[in-house]
Amino acid sequence: MDLNKKDIERQDFVDNEIFKLIAKLNPTKENIDWNIENISKVRESVKEIFITDMKLCSEFDFYPFMQE
Repeated sequence: MDLNKKDIERQDFVDNEIFKLIAKLNPTKENIDWNIENISKVRESVKEIFITDMKLCSEFDFYPFMQE
């Protein structure tokens, strides 16, 4: 199953918001480069909270992915 426009927009939204959070939490004046590895570490942690701890949504609802 391919991702639709709404799914891709959700992915972009989540990744962009996480990047903004990382930049805001930066205790230095150094610019933060976009790094999808760091973003995905935070995303996985937040996803765990929403899905496992709080049971608010499914993994796909939080961050859509292609299903095989």
